[in-house]
Amino acid sequence: MSADTDVKRWLDEREVSDLTKLSLSTLRAHRFLRKGMPYSKIGRSVRYCWDDVATFMANHRIDPTVIR
Repeated sequence: MSADTDVKRWLDEREVSDLTKLSLSTLRAHRFLRKGMPYSKIGRSVRYCWDDVATFMANHRIDPTVIR
């Protein structure tokens, strides 16, 4: 995997907000409350790994054909 490809696997909070349809304030609140998706922080820069976002969405998937 090239370094350029590896960099593209990290998303900023606006990209995550666009993908998940969670507001920026919700993402920020989740970080403050230590819930939601894992993230990395360097200084003031927050980044989410694409794999973590995809896993989070898959874990919160609801299949209406499954009866509980």
